[in-house]
Amino acid sequence: MPPEGSFNELVHEPIRLRICGLLRAVDELDFAVLRDTLGISDAALSKHLKVLATAGFVSSKKIASATRTDARRMTWLRLTDDGKGVFDEHIRALRQIAVGVELSM
Repeated sequence: MPPEGSFNELVHEPIRLRICGLLRAVDELDFAVLRDTLGISDAALSKHLKVLATAGFVSSKKIASATRTDARRMTWLRLTDDGKGVFDEHIRALRQIAVGVELSM
């Protein structure tokens, strides 16, 4: 049986779980791409990212866009090493729960 993971209430919230899952699969992702993929507003995404950033799970950087001529910058997001670890542990805990459910059926 695989080792037990650590369930994380902060990551478990459905939108934050999806954010972490999407960011875990890439080195970094543009805010707009993440927003559009999740189908939520800028404000909703910002709120969830703030929670994850405050916990040290997500970091962001703003850079000038090579394709834009104005001063607007793109926001790139990534899971931190702590964020990756917490997400991986959370997924491990969910798998452990699912295996327990299978065994009891």
